[in-house]
Amino acid sequence: MNIIPAIDLLDGEVVRLTKGDYQQKKVYSSRPLDQARIFRDAGFGHIHIVDLNGAKSGRFENLVHIRAIIEELGVSVQTGGGVRSYQDVKMLLDAGISQVICSSMAVKKPDEWLRSLEAYSSRCILGLDLKDGKMAYGGWLETSDRSIEDFLQPMASSGLTTIVSTDISRDGTLEGPNIEMYRDLQNRFPDQNWIASGGVSSIEDLNSLAETGVAGAIVGKAYYEGRVTLAELGARV
Repeated sequence: MNIIPAIDLLDGEVVRLTKGDYQQKKVYSSRPLDQARIFRDAGFGHIHIVDLNGAKSGRFENLVHIRAIIEELGVSVQTGGGVRSYQDVKMLLDAGISQVICSSMAVKKPDEWLRSLEAYSSRCILGLDLKDGKMAYGGWLETSDRSIEDFLQPMASSGLTTIVSTDISRDGTLEGPNIEMYRDLQNRFPDQNWIASGGVSSIEDLNSLAETGVAGAIVGKAYYEGRVTLAELGARV
């Protein structure tokens, strides 16, 4: 299981939200490049970065910081937040981002999303965020009643291979990940590479996630709050 360190950007600062609530933010650094350098120097060559401004506005307000991280540190980045069209996907990939994460577009503009998958299947990641068992999107402010099976079928046919899934009720809470949810998703959709996100609070949580068979886990607040060290995480890289 791959460990992917996370940087969430809001107004150019490294922050973490609790349960996706923009009113519950904590700032950890005003220098995202320095934080990314810490991850790179600890042995992580791939970073998960979310543009929280973009998730709400649809504009890539933190792209300048993301590009600086890629260009100055030589790391690869998977990023989401604000992706609304095929042209957005193309622009971000052309800007040097290795993989683009989409959630809202997959719900609101499925034709654009499927076009993106067909053109860049290995570089497009679905963001499947779950809120009270329903799919959430638009900065986690909206939900859909559509079944996951119905939602994923056309994407799999168009080349989808990787899904980042977050249980919003656990995100930023340090309460532990929803192990049963990830085990269920992995068992139901074994052909997808599942990346777990949200709730990790310890190395034991990562061990439990690894046992579900997921391909990766994103670690954010557990690191920022000192629950896990980079040395512990690096030992799993």
